Amino acid sequence: MDVWCILGLVAGLIGIVGSVVPMLAGPPFSWVGVLLVYISGTKGGADPYTLKALIAWLIVTVIVTIADYIVPGWFTKVTGGHKAASIGATIGLLVGLFSPFGIILGAILGAFLGEFIVEKKGVWESFKAGIGAFFGFITTTGVKLIVSGLMLFSIIKHVF
Repeated sequence: MDVWCILGLVAGLIGIVGSVVPMLAGPPFSWVGVLLVYISGTKGGADPYTLKALIAWLIVTVIVTIADYIVPGWFTKVTGGHKAASIGATIGLLVGLFSPFGIILGAILGAFLGEFIVEKKGVWESFKAGIGAFFGFITTTGVKLIVSGLMLFSIIKHVF
């Protein structure tokens, strides 16, 4: 195993972590891992990556990364939330990084408070916006984990 493969594995692992941690781009890190393994060729007798596979993973990465910015806002809007709810959810995620269930509760509470305080909505409307922001976060996080996990599996398969 050469240095490119090791760096590719590390990038793939960072991609998994980045799929959950806000502001750390998961799938792009995973794709860099795929790229590094492609650059190295393949050791250990496995079939090397093809350029088509590299481009296909790039397209998937771009789509998932764009969706990560669109879907949470869409979920929030569908449930009656406004921009304040989306901003509150993001702030809640960041604050919530420092506690066990903080990411989930932080997103819901942040969206709720953003809608309740800034938009002057009632409790029920604010709660719905919080739930919408939460489902948007969970949806995109799940998709990012799946994509990054598949890329890491692919990296492992080609390295070993």
